[in-house]
Amino acid sequence: MLWFRRQKAPEQKESMPEKALLKKVRQIQIRSRRMVNDVMAGEYQSAFKGRGMEFDMVREYHEGDEPRLIDWNVTARMGHPYVRSYVEERELTIMFVVDISASGMFGSVHQAKKEVAAELCAVLAFNAIKNNDKVGLILFSDQVELFVPAKKGRTHVLRVIRELLYFKPQHKKTSIKAALEYFRRMHKKRAVVFLVSDFLDQDFFRSMNIVNKRHDLVAVEIFDPQESELARVGLIELEDPETGVRSLVDTSSRSWRHHYRLQRLRFDETKKAEFRKMKIDHLKIRTDRPFEHDLTNFFKKRGARA
Repeated sequence: MLWFRRQKAPEQKESMPEKALLKKVRQIQIRSRRMVNDVMAGEYQSAFKGRGMEFDMVREYHEGDEPRLIDWNVTARMGHPYVRSYVEERELTIMFVVDISASGMFGSVHQAKKEVAAELCAVLAFNAIKNNDKVGLILFSDQVELFVPAKKGRTHVLRVIRELLYFKPQHKKTSIKAALEYFRRMHKKRAVVFLVSDFLDQDFFRSMNIVNKRHDLVAVEIFDPQESELARVGLIELEDPETGVRSLVDTSSRSWRHHYRLQRLRFDETKKAEFRKMKIDHLKIRTDRPFEHDLTNFFKKRGARA
């Protein structure tokens, strides 16, 4: 685990007036709609399949039907061939399990990790409702702060986006394990679960593995470039926003920067190895560039694999 999660986070702003809030939500809605319609049209549906084929009806056999679909019990009763027909069970439930701990307030370029996470979830949510899927939300720190049951519809998705942008957590720390255990208790049916976090936590791999065995779990890592290598700016005070612990460090020290870089590298390699072992898809999103390309490539790789 890293000694320091990041530089001191800016203090959280006061809640915005309702008019400004709606304007921000509208901006994200417009950008998300463009991405859904123009950039990744069709990619989402190929990446996330339904639960399989669902029995529809029994009908008389027609020339060209596959013999393996013949229902022999009905055929025996009726005296001539009948086949079973199926339809694809397309509808999915998409759950966003999103880390809103204090470390999400950090951003070294244009946006904080929390803002990037909200926009990414918005794009995924609009993709979902376009395909008639349900969308639900869990916001967590070191405990679950908000649960929004999965529903369909644009109005519901706009509520999810508002919560992602402006919900104020009561706690600062992180517990991915607690969030996943809560999800397991609350949601029994199979779902596609986007776990959105910076993963600066410990003791959560076993919980991820358990969830992934029943659901389709995707690890979405929101990452700021300064988290892996601090700029050489001399003496600075680092503060862990989740614990309040402060340390004065000399970033001009080559040995200190090397040690910091190695710590982060080991942490990242351990995380990636665990995701590979559990066969969990890992999508890494940076705060210093648009995520359209990374998300579209992710959809294409999943679709090809499926």
